[in-house]
Amino acid sequence: MDLQKLIRDIPDFPKPGIVFKDITPMLLAPKALAYSADQLATLCKEASIDKVIGIEARGFILGGMLAERLNAGFVPVRKKGKLPYTVNSKAYGLEYGEDVLEIHTDAIRKGDRVVIHDDVLATGGTANAVCELVRELGGEVVQCNFIMELAFLKGRERLDCEIASLLTY
Repeated sequence: MDLQKLIRDIPDFPKPGIVFKDITPMLLAPKALAYSADQLATLCKEASIDKVIGIEARGFILGGMLAERLNAGFVPVRKKGKLPYTVNSKAYGLEYGEDVLEIHTDAIRKGDRVVIHDDVLATGGTANAVCELVRELGGEVVQCNFIMELAFLKGRERLDCEIASLLTY
């Protein structure tokens, strides 16, 4: 299945000069959605994954599906103030600003093997912050995986784990 045909370019979003890669056409196609989740699961070469983290918000969609396919728990990592329980927080830089991510303190146990999933690897700031949160809680980051990697932004250089993606631009 050619997923690239289902990724829409949106010029000048969220600001002039940025070409946003929109996955919503892919999400509208049930077969493409299932195919994507299956392919992401095959990218996880390790058989024993305890938790899959989905990064707010688009990482939740396939992250949950990936967790089901790997027989693992699903952990949402959210923006500041969105989780109802005790959290660990991490500030990180974006391509166009700064933000804070949070994880429940009981979401990852010491020794948990974790896959971190998001829709896009751009500069790597978001995924790197989540890797730090996982390690602070005692987890092992087995892999970060993505629907797509924007290789020209060199995000993989910021991550010190295995990285996999379905598409590379």
